[in-house]
Amino acid sequence: MDHNTLKQRHRLRRDVEPENLRLRIHRALSWLHRAEQADDLDGKFIFLWIAFNAAYATEIDDSHRLSEQETFKAFLQKLCDLDLAAKRIDALVWNEFSGSIRTLLDNPYVFQSFWDSRNGKISEADWQARFARGKQLAHAALASGDTPLLLGVVFNRLYTLRNQLMHGGATWNGTVNREQLRDCARLMGKLVPLVIELMMEHPGTLWGDACYPVVD
Repeated sequence: MDHNTLKQRHRLRRDVEPENLRLRIHRALSWLHRAEQADDLDGKFIFLWIAFNAAYATEIDDSHRLSEQETFKAFLQKLCDLDLAAKRIDALVWNEFSGSIRTLLDNPYVFQSFWDSRNGKISEADWQARFARGKQLAHAALASGDTPLLLGVVFNRLYTLRNQLMHGGATWNGTVNREQLRDCARLMGKLVPLVIELMMEHPGTLWGDACYPVVD
């Protein structure tokens, strides 16, 4: 599934979509299109993350605001629930990317507590204990086929990589993070179009108000 296919589908559906959903999909598709044009892994991953962000981000009152990670975990749970019959997300996670996911879960460099330890915020024993607990949780999800739980753990790792890039904690086209960046860009490159497709298929679902709505 690529931008052009999804764009054609959206043109056929957008007149009956709620305005908030139409805006989300329009924005997400624009960033997906840009990601497909990127010829470098860093740019591709960043643009794919923005596309994902455009799809899930919600304007909510600050007093009820969840952390960003909790917000996209709830979003992923909703998508998995909507995909319960077709199981397209399951197929992506378990059939196509299970090996890449296992590799990612074993990589300390996309685990935030590792960096917290390096920066003196927690002890080495603490980060290693957290790393072990995270892997145990992921392996339990792998054993039980719990896709939302596994995706929640995986996206914690993706979020760390996202922070490294967006906050200047990595060198463009560097050599030290290519393997994890390649795997993460491939996963996001398949998952983001599926997210957009699921949202278009369920216009009646409560997606919430889009952030920064268009002002006339």
